Amino acid sequence: MAIVEVKVPQLSESVAEATLLQWKKKPGEAVAVDEILIEVETDKVVLEVPAPSAGVLTELVAGDGATVTSDQVIARIDTEAKAAAGAAAPAAAAPAPAAAPAAAAASSDSASKAGVAMPAAAKLMADNNLAAGSVPGTGKDGRVTKGDVLGAIEGGAKPAVAAPVAAPTAPAAKPLPAVAAPVSANLGDRPEQRVPMSRLRARIAERLLQSQSTNAILTTFNEVNMAPVMELRKKFQDSFTKEHGTKLGFMSFFVKAAVHALKKYPVLNASVDGNDIVYHGYFDIGIAVGSPRGLVVPILRNADQMSFADIEKKIAEYGKKAQEGKLGIEEMTGGTFSISNGGTFGSMLSTPIINPPQSAILGVHATKDRAVVENGQIVIRPINYLAMSYDHRIIDGREAVLGLVAMKDALEDPARLLFDL
Repeated sequence: MAIVEVKVPQLSESVAEATLLQWKKKPGEAVAVDEILIEVETDKVVLEVPAPSAGVLTELVAGDGATVTSDQVIARIDTEAKAAAGAAAPAAAAPAPAAAPAAAAASSDSASKAGVAMPAAAKLMADNNLAAGSVPGTGKDGRVTKGDVLGAIEGGAKPAVAAPVAAPTAPAAKPLPAVAAPVSANLGDRPEQRVPMSRLRARIAERLLQSQSTNAILTTFNEVNMAPVMELRKKFQDSFTKEHGTKLGFMSFFVKAAVHALKKYPVLNASVDGNDIVYHGYFDIGIAVGSPRGLVVPILRNADQMSFADIEKKIAEYGKKAQEGKLGIEEMTGGTFSISNGGTFGSMLSTPIINPPQSAILGVHATKDRAVVENGQIVIRPINYLAMSYDHRIIDGREAVLGLVAMKDALEDPARLLFDL
């Protein structure tokens, strides 16, 4: 027997522990080398744990939802058990008597329904920490009803498992956690579901509260006529796509305009460290991206040195990784300034919260045709409202307002970006 240990990947220095999500394999099942066995969630990213060797999963040292640390052993694989397991299958199957197709189908259908909890019953079982199969069903085909669960709760004891076929009744990817508070016997038609925060969501909440409690946040607004950018984008879109293999979006213009302003007013790119102001001589721009697990902010390193095409490709890459949960910790560490684009969801105006330890963040919104006054005439222009929140401890209103005006000027006259005006 040759045993190989499955360990938690190396976590970053800023991440002390992580949570196991759900095992994709059970003990006794064969695994292939590099096959993903489980995902590990930290407060920043979700990491995949592949099988280090092929074989049979013999032991799960830590179960679903367990808290783990770097390099901790969470499972073991027997690399020599694969052949034996494969050979045993035909022998076990050989003596099984043949059954009539109709009878087999009926038996299978009945077994698949027996012990299955109805939605309301499943909710009550999860809330009262009753294991699947612990409540016998009296409903059609042996299904567990809400009344069955209430009867078991009132009886104060867990009934014995009625039949071993109850095991397949857990289709949910993640079991609901137990709730300590008592559950009303009559929930009616107003169901609720209590789910613990993921590590990522809890970390987001912690950082947002930290930002509001430690920073003197103030927001300044301005409106931008996006017509020049839209015309430039329309004019060069086809040739840009053909040359670079990616579309020319609006975010690259916002990033370039932000860097343009940060160079003029370096305090917008600074951060607070105790009683010191740290002025960064580089421009690492965080781009807020929505993901199924929550908001993440991957970083465009040295954005001042990136071309429009580089920015668009990187943002597209980050967006795809965020949706797949494959952003690495190093891709979200650091940052000197952030941009949040609520306009992609239709937001008209917002007051973004600073991403600590940064001191400013730009909020971009939906571009809409609006009536504006130009040279005494009312005209229609595509307007975008920009909002910049800043830490008033180190950034005065003058720098904040002029910084946002610099972004506005760069967007309304993109040629300024070429000549650094």
